[in-house]
Amino acid sequence: MHETLVELFRHRPVLAAELLGEVLGLDVPDYEVARLDPAEGSDPLPTEFRADAVVVLRSGDIPVLAVVVEVQLRVDSRKRWSWPAYVGTLRSRLRCPTELLVVCPDAAVSRECAGVIRLGISASQVTPLVVGPDRIPVVREPGAGPGVAERSVLAALAHGGDPDHYEVLDVLVDALATVETSRARLYLRLVHAALPRVARRHLEALMRTGTYEYESELFDELRAEGEARGEARGEARGEARGEARGRVMTKVEAVLMVLDAAAVEVSDQARARITSCCDLGQLDMWLRRAVHAKSVDDLFG
Repeated sequence: MHETLVELFRHRPVLAAELLGEVLGLDVPDYEVARLDPAEGSDPLPTEFRADAVVVLRSGDIPVLAVVVEVQLRVDSRKRWSWPAYVGTLRSRLRCPTELLVVCPDAAVSRECAGVIRLGISASQVTPLVVGPDRIPVVREPGAGPGVAERSVLAALAHGGDPDHYEVLDVLVDALATVETSRARLYLRLVHAALPRVARRHLEALMRTGTYEYESELFDELRAEGEARGEARGEARGEARGEARGRVMTKVEAVLMVLDAAAVEVSDQARARITSCCDLGQLDMWLRRAVHAKSVDDLFG
């Protein structure tokens, strides 16, 4: 998801200007072209100081606004230390106003990313411009012109899981027809993976009503991938449960072994209580008590 969202801006850099102006309501300066710029400074920088994308708005050859674009899918407190470096490096290199645009499909993450980043004990600060689901409008009708696909993808990610806003999926389907097949597949994969199950089925039904050469094959692939992920998660959960059961049984055996070594009589009722316990913390406590127990009552004491 991260790379595909970044690809929205790499494929259509002007999307950054549209979000700043149309979504965040900023006064974007007049420009003639929006282009991608190197995502690092003129000198080699460590990986942690390379932005996801850098968009520069230019009037002729003169940069009028630089935008550091960061896609954030989860909370990462380290970013609030590195983001000012992105802004400062780019501002120094291009010598033009520079903004930090953070795109967060998740509402909780967007709240964490918002807020002033203070650089010291003075008033020096960097303020991320955060676009979360609450800032992305519900697109109810197909748009026209370039960029409709990218804007529709953002709307589908923000609102497509809400049954009250399934119209964003209808708009997405129409918008995908405006881009080449390879890009439509990429965008569809992203949205399909992000939607809850019911919304995914709604999207599939919409696609099947059209004449999309790739839809049947693609949805077969997506379902296969989903099943594979489900099997992998199931195997992982099974392994985790197996390991947990193994640790429990080891603790149970240790408690009974220590009691036996201490010649402590264990009634059938007490044995059943010990062997049925699945709480590792409780078993650890019993094991410590078993070392000094004179009777099984000391264990449960």
